[in-house]
Amino acid sequence: MLATAGAAALLLAGCGKPPEATVDIRPVRVMVLHGSDVDVNAEFSGEVRARIESRLGFRVGGKIVARKVDVGTLVKKGQVLMQLDPQDLQLSQAQGMAALRAAETNRDLARAELKRYQELREKNFVSQTVLDTKDSAFKSAQASVDSAMAAYRGQANQAGYATLLADIDGVVTSVDAEVGQVVAAGTPVVRVAKTGEKEIVIGLPEDKVDVLRRIPDVRVRLWASPQQSVAGTIREISPVADPSTRTYTVKVSIPDSLADAKLGMTAVVQFASKTATPQLKVPLTALFYEKSASSVWVVENGAVKLVPVTIGAAAGNDLVLSSGVKDGQTVVTAGVNLLKPGQKVKILGDDLAAKPAAKPAAAPAAASAAMSASAAEASK
Repeated sequence: MLATAGAAALLLAGCGKPPEATVDIRPVRVMVLHGSDVDVNAEFSGEVRARIESRLGFRVGGKIVARKVDVGTLVKKGQVLMQLDPQDLQLSQAQGMAALRAAETNRDLARAELKRYQELREKNFVSQTVLDTKDSAFKSAQASVDSAMAAYRGQANQAGYATLLADIDGVVTSVDAEVGQVVAAGTPVVRVAKTGEKEIVIGLPEDKVDVLRRIPDVRVRLWASPQQSVAGTIREISPVADPSTRTYTVKVSIPDSLADAKLGMTAVVQFASKTATPQLKVPLTALFYEKSASSVWVVENGAVKLVPVTIGAAAGNDLVLSSGVKDGQTVVTAGVNLLKPGQKVKILGDDLAAKPAAKPAAAPAAASAAMSASAAEASK
């Protein structure tokens, strides 16, 4: 029995297939080269703001007794925003009215006296000197009336300044004072952004202001909708750097077609210029250095080959290749240091779409068939 078992074991060992040689397949990330004549010089993030934003304050000082708006309230021109306690201003207005009435009374008296002395002069009862004195008194009284009228109108305006009105149609973006607070004349208490034209405010570093100033092609897009890009226009470049960030404030106007732009949103401003010929760009990670030569791995028929290239210039985190590759080729962008010429590679992302779905029911059937075959072999 032992001899029979040993012979069976040798027979089974002889029938087994030799192990297949395994092929080293490296997973890599790739990109397809596409030439473009657009050279992106720089991108900067900024904030969407209204082109006109008014910081409104009372023209007189006083205590706030009413606030009629909140942040986000849509207001119309002439709408009441805040009110001060008008009591002191109304008393000053009443004082001005009393002074005006007293001046008018003196003027009327001087007019009546002038009329009487004119009649007496006609009858030669008084001299011309006395008549001239009465005429001067009347003119002085009239001047006092004019002065009192101007003072009364000024005090009436002061009383009207106790109510803060919106000077534009817009939306309230900030409320900087509350009811009960005493404010001085001119202190901003409400900010109102005018509805209509918007702009993006960004900061340019010192070494790029002069270069980017001359680029006419400016594109803007919102972080909320990056697929939509529209043309922008540089409206203003600050001549003075910000003391805290050391950057120059730039305001870029955006058209009304970017209707999704809301105040405070994050936006990206892209400065781009066109080149004379299309450029091929690859990331820094695609470059392979060997013996002071620069090369890239090109994928052809599932294998890679090393192609020497010439670097033209740097564009941010990318390199412009002036020779060695052509449009449409597939270049490895990750894993370049682990490859060798002719090595098979697997492109990450392609296997998920190409792999068919597994059938769960087939596994038990295959296992049952294998077990039956093993049992038949053992019975032999």
